Amino acid sequence: MKLNWGTSIVIAFVLFIGFIMFMVVQMISKKELEYDLVVESYYQKELTFQEDLDSAQKAADLTNQVEIALESEGLLVRFPSEFDFTKIQGELYMYRPSDKMLDFTVPLQLDSNDFVLPTSVLKSGSWEVNLKFSHQDEDYFIQHKISI
Repeated sequence: MKLNWGTSIVIAFVLFIGFIMFMVVQMISKKELEYDLVVESYYQKELTFQEDLDSAQKAADLTNQVEIALESEGLLVRFPSEFDFTKIQGELYMYRPSDKMLDFTVPLQLDSNDFVLPTSVLKSGSWEVNLKFSHQDEDYFIQHKISI
């Protein structure tokens, strides 16, 4: 059977379309190629972005900074001594860039100016610590990266 140029073009188009469809199905069905938004309520989070920037600037302007460090017993958050720990309210949001299933939030429950998050709840790898707290009607926001 002899193929003319018209039939060859049709065969080339069909093969090309088949290849593209195969690639689309492969990309859709592979779990490791799934990417989601960083946060579920992305647009609501954007609305509070300026407030977070202002709170981060307030935290940066403190004379004695809030310390976030990885110690042997866990992640230590040390508030300045001039802060009354009974008036501190907030939460610690642990964000894992590589796996959103590991993200979690811990409310601050302070017995002193130190808060310790045990390392047993943290898997090894890279984490972003987001600390949001208020003290005497002033909001503060601190981001810190750690590796375990």
